[in-house]
Amino acid sequence: MPARNLTPQQALNHLMEGNKRFVADTPSHPNQNSKHRSTLTDHQHPYATLFGCADSRVAAEMIFDVGLGEMFVVRTAGQVTDAVTIGSLEYGASNLGTPLLIVLGHDSCGAVTAAVESLETGETPNGFVYDVVSRLLPTVIHARRDGFDDIGGAVHQNTVDTVHLLYERSQILKELVDSGQLMIVGMTYKLKDGRAKIVAQIGGEAATEKELTEAAQ
Repeated sequence: MPARNLTPQQALNHLMEGNKRFVADTPSHPNQNSKHRSTLTDHQHPYATLFGCADSRVAAEMIFDVGLGEMFVVRTAGQVTDAVTIGSLEYGASNLGTPLLIVLGHDSCGAVTAAVESLETGETPNGFVYDVVSRLLPTVIHARRDGFDDIGGAVHQNTVDTVHLLYERSQILKELVDSGQLMIVGMTYKLKDGRAKIVAQIGGEAATEKELTEAAQ
C-alpha cells in the first residue's frame, strides 16, 4: 500500500485498525514473508512515519500490526528530540512522502519517570542520561502547571508537546501539514491492554477531542 495512494486520514485509519487487531489478539502479521521482503530491496514506500520511545515493550510495527516497508520508525528514550531526530522525521515525511507522522508515548516510561523524579528530588542522573532527563524537564513542569502530577500526566503532556514542537520547529513538516499532505498525530500507548489512544492532532480532517478519543476505542 504505497504512501502516494493514501490520504493522511486513510493512513491513520489503517493504523488504528491494526491496533484494534493487536488489542484483540487477532493480528494478521501482514507483509512479513520472504516474497514481500524481496520486493523491497531497491525501494520503500511507507505510509506512516512514527516517532516513539526506545522502550523494548513498545515495538511500533507490532502495536499497529504492520509489516516490512509500511512504517518509517524513529525511536529515542522518552521521544526526546534533537536535530538528527527531527531530520530523520523530515526525511520520512518529505523524501519518502509518508502522509502521516505519529508521535507515540506510553505509560510507565522510564525516561519520563526519571525526569519527574529529578524535578522532585533535585538530583540528576549520571552520564548522557542527564541529557535525556534535562530535555524532558520542561514538559514535566508544563504538566505540573496544568495540574498533572503523576507519570501518566507527564507522558500525556510530553506527547502533546512533541506534536506541537515538531510542527513549530520544522519548516518542512509545517509546510507539508499546511498544504494538506501530512497529518501529525500524538498517541499514548497502554502497556497492559495494548491500546493506542489519540491525544493530539495537527492537520488532516478537523476533529473534536471527543472524536479523537473515540477513534482509539
